Amino acid sequence: MKTEKRGERLQVMLSPEELTLLDDYRFRYRMPTRAAAVRELMRLGLAAHAIDGDGQKSSNYGMFARASDGYREHEAPDSKKTNGDSGNESDATGF
Repeated sequence: MKTEKRGERLQVMLSPEELTLLDDYRFRYRMPTRAAAVRELMRLGLAAHAIDGDGQKSSNYGMFARASDGYREHEAPDSKKTNGDSGNESDATGF
């Protein structure tokens, strides 16, 4: 088995909904760790296609569609959840 050295650490902040999607992917495909799932998703994404960011904000690259004000398109600012309950996400890309 090939042993790879990983000398760089990458910290990524995820919303509760994004973390749920990552964990769902990890468990569905029996990945040993979240890091392994992230590496596999990166490999798949990079193999699929490369895009030109065109100077967009990093928040434009989440797993959920966002409106120009930063909220999810189906969610008004006054209805934004504050108790950490993610609820059902109908616009989530289920793995």
